Amino acid sequence: MPTYREALRINEQYALDNNKEDSGVKLLLLHFSKMSSTDLILSMDELMPEDLYNDFLYGVDRYIAYNIPVQHILGYEYFYGHKFVVNADVLIPRYETEELVANVLMYYDEVFNGAEVEVVDLGTGSGCLAVTLDLEEEHMHVTATDISEEALRTAKMNNENLKANVTFFQGDWYAPLGDKKFDMIVSNPPYIPVGEYVEDLVVNNEPGVALFGGEDGLDFYRIILKDAKQHLNDRFIIAFEHAFNTSKALKKIIHKYFDDVEVIQLKDMQGKDRMTFIIKK
Repeated sequence: MPTYREALRINEQYALDNNKEDSGVKLLLLHFSKMSSTDLILSMDELMPEDLYNDFLYGVDRYIAYNIPVQHILGYEYFYGHKFVVNADVLIPRYETEELVANVLMYYDEVFNGAEVEVVDLGTGSGCLAVTLDLEEEHMHVTATDISEEALRTAKMNNENLKANVTFFQGDWYAPLGDKKFDMIVSNPPYIPVGEYVEDLVVNNEPGVALFGGEDGLDFYRIILKDAKQHLNDRFIIAFEHAFNTSKALKKIIHKYFDDVEVIQLKDMQGKDRMTFIIKK
């Protein structure tokens, strides 16, 4: 049997040779070995047990040869420090969306200053936005909707596992909410233009209903903004994640439906336009 160091080095190179992230191999080794990063470092020159080595190679093969996301092999992804169940029914949470959460919390403090607020997450998917906001801010009372019953099963599982208190409704955007009003609307809707290239690892493993947003990627922002006023109180925040190249077009859509508001557009840590906030104080 190889040492942990040898197994890691050989399979990291295997990943790179096949245009995969080598970091995924280390995640698989940590997962199957049930070690922390520190314990793995201390064990690097020990021989791997045969059963562990075989499990690890099976995981690596699924990742590299069969193009299965590491997160689906593990069954989870960490988001904002919380462990979320992920599967083929939901998008895998991305780091950029963590930045959206951080800024939502910041603008909440600025606009509402610790007051009790009603929040809705439209198109919740795994529930990463809704559940995290509920966990991070006790004064937010969070509701979430999704058209996919399968996605909602996963979101409810995350809500229960993480001991959050989100209320979920199945349906298209606002449809299941009736005439309920909110102080904050948050959404990371599907925003990839139909016809745009998407790498196989994503398009073959994550739900298309959560990826594609019409010809220009903005269809669902139009739907959300068109009916937003019916579901907002007088003072409000709308928070979006969006594609890096659609911020100007999105701003035009916002001004079609809202005039007396502040529109703030922020870049992510990679310097790409990624978040838009609509604020009425």
